[in-house]
Amino acid sequence: MNPGPKNLLTDVPGLSVGHADDDALMSGTTVILCDQATVASVDVRGGGPGTRDTELLAPEMTVPGVDAIVISGGSAYGLDAASGVQAWLRDKGRGFPVGPVTVPIVPQAILFDLINGGNKDWGKFPPYRDFGWAACDAAGQDFAIGSVGAGLGCTTASLRGGLGSASMVTEDGFTVGAIVAVNCVGRVAMGDGPHFWAGAWEVGDEYGGYGLPPRASDEALIPYSKLDALSATTPALVATDAVLTKAEAKRLAVMAQDGMPRAIHPVHTPLDGDTVFSLATGKREMTDPVVDMMRIGAAAARCLARAISRAVYEAGQDGRGPQKWPAYRDRFPR
Repeated sequence: MNPGPKNLLTDVPGLSVGHADDDALMSGTTVILCDQATVASVDVRGGGPGTRDTELLAPEMTVPGVDAIVISGGSAYGLDAASGVQAWLRDKGRGFPVGPVTVPIVPQAILFDLINGGNKDWGKFPPYRDFGWAACDAAGQDFAIGSVGAGLGCTTASLRGGLGSASMVTEDGFTVGAIVAVNCVGRVAMGDGPHFWAGAWEVGDEYGGYGLPPRASDEALIPYSKLDALSATTPALVATDAVLTKAEAKRLAVMAQDGMPRAIHPVHTPLDGDTVFSLATGKREMTDPVVDMMRIGAAAARCLARAISRAVYEAGQDGRGPQKWPAYRDRFPR
């Protein structure tokens, strides 16, 4: 299985991605826009999630699709970002029809980056609603990864976190992609060395090409947590171009969660709000729902593990991000 042409979430047709952020604030927002209402679900594993409108993604709920998904910094303040995205979509006439009006459906997950060194003295209202609108304006097929958007203020136990993405095409021709803001309590690199926990899942040298060491050291296996352990949560999204029901989209989100423990140690802690959304853009019919779902779900887990590692590998470009945490490529230059 090879990556798509961009090795980004937008290799899945029907999606675009945009960022908005502020270096002084040290925080930002990322939006995933759907070309049309898209089947979606979610799986939440962390002990401290912050979400909006995730209940309606359950298979038994009425709303059949979403117009966008938002990932944002700002903790609970960042939930305002979805309001900006809703306003942008309403301006474009998008949304779930209810009589004479439409209501854009925009679920969201947030991460905690309020004590990462940025200036959070924003005055009367936090800026995240404006970030949501601006991220929509910036959305396209090509987007940056690393210290951008929702990943700008992210940290891990030992290194700067960031925004990552990856894609893959299965042997049956389905495209799968992932996007993630890595802000975990645990480590993405093993101990104090350059090896990523997800080294076995790397494609080419997309995050350094170090692979895995012969064994994990005792030091690497200690469940370290970052200095500001309250600053946590890794929200993510996986997508496929397959035609899925909401129940199948739920299974995709559940399977994709396995990408997190491949890439982060420890994970799903009481302080993390680890959340994985799933989208199915419905461009390609499955021929065998059981076998195809197994392959798509396995690819989604691998894509998420790779996206997590790419987020940390690419973080810190142009010196961006929380300065107390070193950037991976500053610490391990090649």
